[in-house]
Amino acid sequence: MTDGGHDARRGAVLIGDLVQRVRAFVAEHGATYEEYRAAKQWLIEVGEAGEWPLFLDVFVESAVEERAYAARPGSPGAIEGPYYLPDAPLLQPPFRLPCRDDEPGEALVLSGRVTSAGGGPLAGALLDVWQADAEGRYSGFSSEVPDGNLRGRVTAGDDGRYEVRTVRPAPYTIPHDGPTGRLIAAAGWHPWRPAHIHLKVSADGHELLTTQLTLADSEWVDDDVARAVKEPLIVRPQRRDGVLRIEHDFVLADLGSEAVAPSRTAGAVAVAAPAPGRPTAVAAPGEP
Repeated sequence: MTDGGHDARRGAVLIGDLVQRVRAFVAEHGATYEEYRAAKQWLIEVGEAGEWPLFLDVFVESAVEERAYAARPGSPGAIEGPYYLPDAPLLQPPFRLPCRDDEPGEALVLSGRVTSAGGGPLAGALLDVWQADAEGRYSGFSSEVPDGNLRGRVTAGDDGRYEVRTVRPAPYTIPHDGPTGRLIAAAGWHPWRPAHIHLKVSADGHELLTTQLTLADSEWVDDDVARAVKEPLIVRPQRRDGVLRIEHDFVLADLGSEAVAPSRTAGAVAVAAPAPGRPTAVAAPGEP
């Protein structure tokens, strides 16, 4: 049997099950024609607004990521999200993410080690780092932020250690002025994500790790609209010698390594559905 045949069989199973579950949902909730037409129009508007990547990244990606990498050894991953841009500049030491001369926000130093599952340092490991600024805005998605701001790639030393200077990111709202926002409002949810720093960590002979570090003292840690916060990835900034610092190590799985049973702490933090009455957003990334 060819791989194409295998893919077709799996496609038939997945698509058939999805349709069956939607039909069961309609029957279980006694959906009316009025509700059906409203849902159909909303689906059309999501496509017309180009918000399918936003909707899927916020409400679906965390479930896919959790299932896909649940048994992978090493550090837990997290969703990539909609704000990653490839080809960030390769920086030179001492590493500092590109920023404006008057970049707002508190200075922050992120450091740690990159090792293999066996504990050996991964010399020259590459860390692709991106984050929102102190106003919750991402470069490339906001006209208020210069292109490439707070995006860069840094390398670990021979001992696997890395250190990069940046600024403390802020919580932010996902874009909520379109059909995705109307869905959130209809459900009585909020559009907020806690402050976090994204990373892709890679090294020769090891699996790429896509992850994000969530600041423990941020709002919305226990109520992330994307449900992407993981307990092992919650970091607690410490002030030393007047500088805010985060220390976090990354362990990369060997390519082709055998999977191990996932630990209970590897999953996303279990939180209740966002409660109604939360404040609506002031400015989403990409909005002034």
